Amino acid sequence: MKPLGPIPPAGRAEVRIVAASPETARQVAETLRRCYATTEQRSYPAGSDGGTRLHLTVDTTRPTHPARSWLASGRSSGGNQPQADEV
Repeated sequence: MKPLGPIPPAGRAEVRIVAASPETARQVAETLRRCYATTEQRSYPAGSDGGTRLHLTVDTTRPTHPARSWLASGRSSGGNQPQADEV
């Protein structure tokens, strides 16, 4: 597994969205923007399959709207281990 970059400051999270289409990735990014302040997204090709990868920074110290209860609770939906292809 490749090492991750530097850890973001407290209250911020680096988010990577990988989707088959740019529109799907943008929809997910827009959902995050409805809850939290974010940086401008950066878009990259996701590989030879033609997908899209978006990067953005989320500032959880500046909510834009109340987060949904499952988001605010911080509960995980499953395993806490990184995916094999996470970089």
